[in-house]
Amino acid sequence: MARSEQYEVDPKLYEVSRRRFLRNAGVAAASVPFLGSMMEILSERGASAQTYRNESHPLFASHPAYQFTFVNHVTTNTFFTATQYGMADAARILGIPTPQWTGSQNSIVSQMVTAMNQAIAAKRKGIAVALIDPIAFNGPTNNALAAGIPVISYNADEPNNNRMAYVGQNNLTAGAAAAEKIVKVTKKGDLVAMVIATPGSGNIQPRINGALPIFRKAGLQTVTVAGGAAQTAELANVESWYLGHKNVKFMYTVDSGDSIAVATVINKYNLHGKVGGSGWDVGIPVLQQVASGGLSFSIDQQAYLQGFVPTIQLFLYQVSAGLMKPCNTDTGLGFVEKSNVAPYLAHPTRWEGSGSSETAYAPPAKIAV
Repeated sequence: MARSEQYEVDPKLYEVSRRRFLRNAGVAAASVPFLGSMMEILSERGASAQTYRNESHPLFASHPAYQFTFVNHVTTNTFFTATQYGMADAARILGIPTPQWTGSQNSIVSQMVTAMNQAIAAKRKGIAVALIDPIAFNGPTNNALAAGIPVISYNADEPNNNRMAYVGQNNLTAGAAAAEKIVKVTKKGDLVAMVIATPGSGNIQPRINGALPIFRKAGLQTVTVAGGAAQTAELANVESWYLGHKNVKFMYTVDSGDSIAVATVINKYNLHGKVGGSGWDVGIPVLQQVASGGLSFSIDQQAYLQGFVPTIQLFLYQVSAGLMKPCNTDTGLGFVEKSNVAPYLAHPTRWEGSGSSETAYAPPAKIAV
């Protein structure tokens, strides 16, 4: 059944206020037909139909069709597939248009700044931006705030920017945690390649910065390998580097595209047990290599939430007259290892960006601690 068919309910149903419902429910003897009708509708449509609202039937009181803009640094990168699902799903729940998805394909900051300025000029009602540069976005952020446009950072953050909140992983802490796992499977003097798409970028450089002190304390040699912003080029760059440095003992990656590249190289040259590797994010090739032992682990930072949460927070700011202020949201640090990778591969979902299905799966019977 199509979404529009699944959730289309008689508009009169939405006009039944809570007070009216309780009043009618309270006089059951006189309102059996009413209750029977309501139960019939609930049975036929399902509980989800009562909570879902499209643009014609908003969940909240009547409100404008707020248009938000997401400014991204690698708009075509598959990591952000789940992020785009998240913002689109939140918009449908709230009864607003899907936020605009714009920015740069290749981490070109000037293109992102232009996109942000265009959103301000268009008087968007909220902006979410990946702050990959420590200075460039400060002016546009201040201009947006001065114009009454709330700004939230997602995926990448800069502490000196006046954005109202950050939604994403603590990249510095995550990098340190990843390094702690790597030093357990390497020894003093080993060469560790730190593979990063764009060195210095605010969303991934902190993962290097967080890991470096741990590597140095363990006496490991380190080298930074630039994979490049374009996913199509990352595999060639990583493969070329490996062929010239076969003495490497571990390849530590800090972004989705390079993770897929490292996983592919390990598989192609049968490096299982010879060269260690770790991934970042949950692309299918990465998960497959975690399952086969080609990668020691990967990290799930819940990309879906990085689209869903900013959309919800920007909306609440608007409908509450600015009283519901955006708040920092850590989307977490989840290690995906051989012991827990199976559900990721068994359930391709929009929540992780591995599928577009809206299938609702049953949660696990127990929660690991």
